[in-house]
Amino acid sequence: MMKEITAKEVEQLLHGEHRLGIIDVREVEEVKAGMIPGAVNIPLSLLEFRMNELPKDKEYIVVCSSGGRSARAVQFLESYGYNVTNMTGGMLAWEGPVD
Repeated sequence: MMKEITAKEVEQLLHGEHRLGIIDVREVEEVKAGMIPGAVNIPLSLLEFRMNELPKDKEYIVVCSSGGRSARAVQFLESYGYNVTNMTGGMLAWEGPVD
């Protein structure tokens, strides 16, 4: 069962003292419109090649536009032993600040 979190819950965690690992799997062109502050952009197509940049001892929240690609990314990373959660609704549901 995939772990899920809402955009609102992520926003609340960001206001707290949580050091969140946020992975944005949208394409480079898409993130130019704005990204959650502190998020790392690793396009889904490159995730397999760049996942070694992600320490496994950290918890991650995965984000895309609407939640579909991030769900695929979560399933992929989970299969390699990562602790990952899908942000449902993606950036379309995000009302917080963007960089």
